[in-house]
Amino acid sequence: MGTSRLLVSGIACLIDVESAPTVRSGVDLLIEDGRIVEVGVGLAAGAAAIDAEVIDASRHVVLPGFVDTHRHLWLTALRALTTETDLGGYLELIAGRLGPRFTPDDLRVSTYFGALECLDAGVTTVQDYAHAMRSPEHADAAVSALQDSGIRAVFGYGFPVFSTSRDLADIRRVRERYFATDADLLTMALSPMGPSYSPIEAVREDWQLARELDLPIAVHVGAGPVAERPIETLEREGLIAADTVYVHGNSLPDEELRRIASSGGSVAIAPAVEAQMGHGAPMIGRLRDAGIGYGLGVDVVTATAGDMFTVMRAALVTGYLGEGPRPSPADVLRAATLGGAETLGLADRVGSLRPGKRADLVLLRADAPNLVPLHHDPVGAVVSSAHAANVDTVIVDGRVLKRDGVLVAGGVPAAREALVAAAHRIVQ
Repeated sequence: MGTSRLLVSGIACLIDVESAPTVRSGVDLLIEDGRIVEVGVGLAAGAAAIDAEVIDASRHVVLPGFVDTHRHLWLTALRALTTETDLGGYLELIAGRLGPRFTPDDLRVSTYFGALECLDAGVTTVQDYAHAMRSPEHADAAVSALQDSGIRAVFGYGFPVFSTSRDLADIRRVRERYFATDADLLTMALSPMGPSYSPIEAVREDWQLARELDLPIAVHVGAGPVAERPIETLEREGLIAADTVYVHGNSLPDEELRRIASSGGSVAIAPAVEAQMGHGAPMIGRLRDAGIGYGLGVDVVTATAGDMFTVMRAALVTGYLGEGPRPSPADVLRAATLGGAETLGLADRVGSLRPGKRADLVLLRADAPNLVPLHHDPVGAVVSSAHAANVDTVIVDGRVLKRDGVLVAGGVPAAREALVAAAHRIVQ
């Protein structure tokens, strides 16, 4: 087979984030076999452009694809069901009553459509915190949905909230069957209940399994109800490790954050949901003060919008209200891209437009009414003014998955109908 080339030509505004957000114009970006090989002037006139598919970006902002570090894709079928509900009410309704009604087919279509929602809004990588694995069939459905969507994802195998059943053998099965290599578009993590919400015996067992299978861990943390100092608990048990993503953590005291920083761990925050459900004070300033790497996440579309533009604005606005330094638009954009990739351990592959990385990028319509004029502060405009409807083109691993504002995936109408039917049945 020959080399596959894609040339993004005549870029009106290219924003990269490594090592800090920078803006360039009039450049081209060349992709070969799914990898960014060059960003520069005049590539369209050179030999590299021979046999390349050309995308005219003369009216576009080109960005690294957004990285969502925490989302429960299986909950797409329950969109907007908890917009007026706090965390306790959400857990009672979603985890206690409706979650058990999801069949494997329901979970598959909900995960698949959630992944399409990500791609449609420019999210090219997502950490799918799949805490709905009630059977091997549920796990197979979730993984196959991610595979079919074309998104880059970290599949976080997790068991349902309020469930005492944990099929650890199925975690081994899924790891061996679907994730033999960590170099693929899909990788795997373990998403246990963790020390905040489960007894230490289960925590030891889960962490030991993760080490045995060489899986990173993503875990919700807070001050209680089981362990008020969950990070101290992990440290005392010899379980704390750098390849751990701690989710939320709004109620953790500063000494717990210092433990995370010392361990090299990262934090995934969901500013919109954390504010809406009352998790606690905003985290972004405290994380920056503590020197902890962090990424942004949507969390649940039962409560908030499923795009990174909404999350970035929530991070920016709520960040002014919390402790620590105020975030700038550049800080927030980096968190939504390279910061998210670092959090998930994928910064060697994605998160920026540096040559050598996999080609995950997003093109926004720079001539859209909500972005004109763009030249005063392109980074500020993207963070403060852009929205999902501006996403014109989405590329994942060199493959165009959205073109001219339309997803290229087939079967979207049928999937939409199946999702609506599942949603009616689950809630009814």
